[in-house]
Amino acid sequence: MTMLATGQNNFRRRGFTLIELILVLALLVIITSIAAPAMSKFIRGRALDSEARRMLALMHAAQSRAVSEGMPMMLWVDEKNGAYGFEAETSGQNGDPKAEELMLDSTLQIALQNSTTGTQVTFKNLPAIRFLADGTVDENSPQQLKLTDSNGFSRRLIETPLRNGYEISSPGQ
Repeated sequence: MTMLATGQNNFRRRGFTLIELILVLALLVIITSIAAPAMSKFIRGRALDSEARRMLALMHAAQSRAVSEGMPMMLWVDEKNGAYGFEAETSGQNGDPKAEELMLDSTLQIALQNSTTGTQVTFKNLPAIRFLADGTVDENSPQQLKLTDSNGFSRRLIETPLRNGYEISSPGQ
């Protein structure tokens, strides 16, 4: 009988009590509630930064193609539908087989700040950036593109001073 009682005591010593489990779960809830807001800001910022880098990469592709093919490329932006892409300016009736079209993340919006030097560049009735055959940006192209998320955070793609492309500006600028 003593053998049986000793075995039961060892079993009780090895397990967790209900109070210990409740305390551990309460600590996990507290830690999660502290970390969740910081994680949501991190994820939101990642989507915005990722889209800005993706747009910049598309701009570089359009610019490189303009130089390599010796013809202007148009990077168009559809603010209402959340889409953007590029295509050869003189794509003709058959279209441009190398054209690219991308959709914005559903939580983001895009806006263009037009050039003040002249008329706005358009392509298929949409505002556009024209990359000339020498790789520069047309002087009538927008000087800035602004990506904004649903909480008002934004990133800007700003034309470089030499008009040879765009760069992502720092959030504090």
